[in-house]
Amino acid sequence: MASRLPSTPPVLSGFTYVRPLGAGGFADVFLFEQNLPRRSVAVKVLLQSVVDAEVLRMFNAEADVMARLSSHPSILTVYSASISADGRPYLVMEYCPNGPAGRFRRNPFSTPDALEVGVRIASALETAHRAGVLHRDIKPSNILHTAYNAAVLSDFGIASSLSHSSAAELFAMSVPWSAPEVVEERTTGTVASEVWGFGATLYSLLAGRTPFEPADGAKVTTEQLRQRIRRGKYAPITRPDVPASLNAALAQMMSLDPRKRPKTMKDCAELLRAVQAEIGLTPTALEVAVDEWAAAGAPIDFDNRLMRQPVVAPVLGESSRARERARARSRSARPPEAAPQPSDDGTTVARAKPSYLWLKLAAAVGVGVGLAVAGMAALRLF
Repeated sequence: MASRLPSTPPVLSGFTYVRPLGAGGFADVFLFEQNLPRRSVAVKVLLQSVVDAEVLRMFNAEADVMARLSSHPSILTVYSASISADGRPYLVMEYCPNGPAGRFRRNPFSTPDALEVGVRIASALETAHRAGVLHRDIKPSNILHTAYNAAVLSDFGIASSLSHSSAAELFAMSVPWSAPEVVEERTTGTVASEVWGFGATLYSLLAGRTPFEPADGAKVTTEQLRQRIRRGKYAPITRPDVPASLNAALAQMMSLDPRKRPKTMKDCAELLRAVQAEIGLTPTALEVAVDEWAAAGAPIDFDNRLMRQPVVAPVLGESSRARERARARSRSARPPEAAPQPSDDGTTVARAKPSYLWLKLAAAVGVGVGLAVAGMAALRLF
């Protein structure tokens, strides 16, 4: 959460401003009420002062990535994206009332809750990786809870391609949850570094502090924290309800050597599901997109720097003329009416259309007579 005040909320057609939700380095988030369909939404708006080509590239990537992935039940849903009247790009997203960011230090997660959240977020990250996307900023503040208390992964603002690195890609990181190789700027992100960040996040939810903060609560500088992460010495969580198997799983995820970590987020989820079964819990369902879905979409363009907004279909100026031509064609397709005939006194009168009502009446009378005759014949038989 930034210390500055939020910017002025944008004026958005079809939305009513309610209140600010948060302020960040590049954007502010506001609560709006969407008018049709009626619902509460969170609107993330870029700051006008920071909108340059690189920030616009990040915004476009975030919008496209979230649109591609938000059908996953554990990824925040995005509804739309556009440009406000004052030129600020914005995202309209699902409104989530809270998340673990503000509570894990005051009230650490129970082991069952942390395991459930862990499996769900691991499933979301596995799906992102299968779609060729790296999140690159896994931390407690990017896990939110929906109105139904379901954990969802949010903020793909520095996401990148899994298959190739962009020339403009930055070493963006949240140090307490960044892998040693990212802290040392040896890589901007890999599946292995995502595994490390995921393990560090889960550790934080359980321990009430980040993995390399001193257990006694002593303050450390960012550089001291970097040094602790580089050494990578795992300190087990000593809570009695945290089983040794869970500490072992977290230690493996946060191994100093990336090659010794689980190979995929699916492997991380399976480690957590095994712990759930060990302590008598029903393992949380693993929700991963099928391979056909991952292969169906076009690759996301992480280098798009265009100012984009939805294309609105224009109203044709000749629409009324087109409707009149359609009426004319409809009239010409009808059977021709009889031409008007002159009357004896010189005025013109229209000849009445031939009526077939008498034929209908005759048919009805014929049917009635036939039924009566048949009835009389039947009586004679008796």
